[in-house]
Amino acid sequence: MVSLQMKNAFAIAALVALASSLSAGDWTQFGGDPQRTGWAKAETDIVKANVKKLKLEWSLKVANTAKELNSLTVPITVNPVITDKGFKDLVIVAGSADNVTAIDADTGKVFWTRQFTAEGTPRNPGHWLCPNALNATPVIHRRRPGPGLNELNVYLITSDGKLRTINAVNGEDRVAPTQFVPAFSKNWSLTVVNDVIYTATSQGCNGAKSAIYAMDLKDPARPVSAVMATTTGGAGIWGRAGVAATSDGLVIGETGDGAYDPAAGKLADSFLGVKMDGKELKLADYYTPANRAWITKKDLDMGNMSPVVFKYKEWELVAGAGKEGVIYLLDAKKLGGEDKRTPLFRSKLLTNEEVHFAGRGFWGAMATYESEKGDRWLYAPAWGPQAPQSDKFEKEHGETPDGSIMGFKVETVDGKPVLKNVWRSRNMNMAEPPVVVNGMVFAISSGENVKQVDANGRLLSSADRANAPAGKAVIYAFDAETGAELWNSGDAMKSFTHFGGLAVANGRIFAVTYDNTLYAFSTGGE
Repeated sequence: MVSLQMKNAFAIAALVALASSLSAGDWTQFGGDPQRTGWAKAETDIVKANVKKLKLEWSLKVANTAKELNSLTVPITVNPVITDKGFKDLVIVAGSADNVTAIDADTGKVFWTRQFTAEGTPRNPGHWLCPNALNATPVIHRRRPGPGLNELNVYLITSDGKLRTINAVNGEDRVAPTQFVPAFSKNWSLTVVNDVIYTATSQGCNGAKSAIYAMDLKDPARPVSAVMATTTGGAGIWGRAGVAATSDGLVIGETGDGAYDPAAGKLADSFLGVKMDGKELKLADYYTPANRAWITKKDLDMGNMSPVVFKYKEWELVAGAGKEGVIYLLDAKKLGGEDKRTPLFRSKLLTNEEVHFAGRGFWGAMATYESEKGDRWLYAPAWGPQAPQSDKFEKEHGETPDGSIMGFKVETVDGKPVLKNVWRSRNMNMAEPPVVVNGMVFAISSGENVKQVDANGRLLSSADRANAPAGKAVIYAFDAETGAELWNSGDAMKSFTHFGGLAVANGRIFAVTYDNTLYAFSTGGE
């Protein structure tokens, strides 16, 4: 006879197995995966046949106080979560004022929330460059620390630089807070690779140097190691998706302006490839553009973009860009070739003919997917108009003075991968990182005022920018092969978004705006 205890154990095991098998639709981090592809592979509910039926299902004003231009992080999701109230689909956002909230995606109501108290005091008052706020998009990770154990954790970094590990089911602490990065540093979206969690820092906030940081979650002591972008200052790694990972565990970030001397550990305006060597993170590879000195001189940081990693034929490719307005394709096995200065492909100038350091070029992160035809596509958020010296796109949907999504097909020419200009979307006010859903590309037109300096050369404050937005955030859907507009969210969102992005899961698209509002769009099951 089977005991009641054994029956309960079997039932729990079955529920855990069910939850694990149904979790393919999770959007657990910025870009959906450690490669930062932005491809919602598991989404089946939102398709071209019903995309025009997308409408606002619910919105929620989250309890949070904006700090400078920071408010809510890009949403992440997990489902189904087994709770004492049944199976739940949860969408999770963290707030600039050191909080995190889980919302029931079916009802739009708060399921649990946590408010943290940061330790210490920052050296200087906040500014949009250094807000002294929670900044990094969290990551959800399912750990199996031992036989029969299955932890569903949310990891986030509070403004004091501590990694918080909390139970996704109820928001309670799993372990005590652990110092991960310097307090009041500006750190970026988290990812987990082989039970090691990664982030990157930038802007020198509170005296923190720019670096890629790693913490080993398998070790109870949680050791931290880092690779500095430079031994001096600058070279910020501030692509909002953080770092991206290759199939063999190489973790890659792009650096910004600063000192350059590879022999002395100074690698500004470069791609850094780092890897765990035992318990220590070490520099494994890098690529520096041939015109790096000019990029630095003109303040055209590459650090404002996160790379994306994807397979194409015999290559594993790394695509990246920056304010300059060109796109690079690199070989993940040897980023810059033998001399560290040679990419597989460098595009013509695509945007930013003005050579402007603010509001022009490529910003944020790209997206990629492989179509049903087997074609590999890459999508990039361009700020400002197309450069006239670039190749014409096959399909162009009007003038784009403020920005657009650019769609490229990866092809092979003379034995190397290249990008073919296929389409350019309608005009968008500072396009945010796109996502790909069933042959469609979704992206936000942010509505943000991205000016950094006024006509007198004065650095603008957060209030200057927040009180004079360029418009309101709007989500657009485009055909992934033609760029034709399929749908937009109209005036549903009432504020702009700063350094935003999208999450897609189980028939819903989630976005946040500066006024601390989370939005959920769906087809209503149609």
